[in-house]
Amino acid sequence: MLARRGSVIVLVIWAVAIAAVIVGAAQVLGFRAATMGREAIAKVEARWAARAGIEETLAVLEYHTEEPDPTDARQLFKDLELVADGELASGSWEIRHVEDGVEIRGPQDEHAKINVNNATKATLLELSGMSLDVADAIVDWRDSDDNAGMMGAEYDYYVNRDVGYEPRNAPFRTIAELELVAGAFPSSVRGEDANLNGRLDPNENDGGLSEPNDDGDGLLDAGWSGALTARSAGSLLSSSGSERLNLKEATPEEMQERLGVNAQQAASLATFAKRSDAKLEMLLTQDLNTLATAGPQNGRNPTGGSAGQSGGQTGGQTGGRQSGRSSSGMRGGQAAGGQNRIQSLDQQQLRKIYQEATLDDGTAPIIGKVNLNTVSPAILRAMLPDDPISADAIIAQRSASSSGLLAISDLRDSSRITPQALAALAPMADTQSYVFTVTSRGRSATTGLEVEITAVLDRSTLPARILEYREQ
Repeated sequence: MLARRGSVIVLVIWAVAIAAVIVGAAQVLGFRAATMGREAIAKVEARWAARAGIEETLAVLEYHTEEPDPTDARQLFKDLELVADGELASGSWEIRHVEDGVEIRGPQDEHAKINVNNATKATLLELSGMSLDVADAIVDWRDSDDNAGMMGAEYDYYVNRDVGYEPRNAPFRTIAELELVAGAFPSSVRGEDANLNGRLDPNENDGGLSEPNDDGDGLLDAGWSGALTARSAGSLLSSSGSERLNLKEATPEEMQERLGVNAQQAASLATFAKRSDAKLEMLLTQDLNTLATAGPQNGRNPTGGSAGQSGGQTGGQTGGRQSGRSSSGMRGGQAAGGQNRIQSLDQQQLRKIYQEATLDDGTAPIIGKVNLNTVSPAILRAMLPDDPISADAIIAQRSASSSGLLAISDLRDSSRITPQALAALAPMADTQSYVFTVTSRGRSATTGLEVEITAVLDRSTLPARILEYREQ
């Protein structure tokens, strides 16, 4: 009897022990499930906080596209900075980008970089670590032919090495595509910015303990991606928000109304626009009378050099040298030499032309230009390697104005900026920005978990477009 009772007690103890194990396991599983649930909720909170930052930025970009202020080139950037930080009931976001290695508030202006699709070989060679063979290979990759440059690489090079691809022979689509070019290694293209998000992540500032190899100095060295972009784009929308006036198709009456020119100037602009080599930047360095009367076969450089001589010297003098700029001292169409001339475009008229007119018809993508209001001094000097005085003068002029540069023609006001510098900058520079890379980091209010979203936003058309979207 006692033995039977002892066996029952043992069975009960075992049953209790097994039940305790089961209950304990259930509690562990429940705790893990609750933790996973909390993490899942926190991730959703952080994700939507990050997405809210993207949406706020998108709203600001679209507002300034629909209701732009042609008298203030800085207001867009001020408003973007205002929405760089924000909060929701369940989380918060912060938007940052890198300038000169340091993170600052707001999205990255892609127009603060040189578009690799219109960068000259000479400009490419100004980049740190760029070599002649890589610069030639970059030009070969984007041009439409299969003729290799002096040290470049074309179709035969890639096929013979069986790399599995061939050159695009068209514009680059992303900066990461540079890594496919012969000799362009990821370490040069990305530098320390391994994920190309434009922000300094912990693994990019650990002194090389993890990939990528970095110096751990707290500054982001983004390699060529810090100076080059493939995303910037031009727009057919004017600084006033309306569609740009196409000078090739506009009537003289439309030009008078939109650009503030007189009948004679409008007729001359129409004649000039029909030239096969017509480019707006030619108006910066050549006299309107010359442009309207001389054909493309006149032997002059269409974007630079001395112009403004037609039956006598008409260009103004700056500091004792030929400026190549239009004379503003003629009235009534009469030149000093007695010849009938077209009244030169004044500063206000030139600004209107650059803000409101175009020679692009929109049938092909418009490659973006560098925004002189946001480009860094280092990149600007790379664009003018032989003229640092003009580069510094541009920085000084934009800094002196609370509204920034409203058009590239504003640079004509400075005697320190040479006509040669204007001619070199004009094909690559502007004062507007349309494409931005927004890296928004969302944080959950409950756990502090973070989710980062990187989106490339293009406001060159309405509605604005999301060109790229990445979460991590």
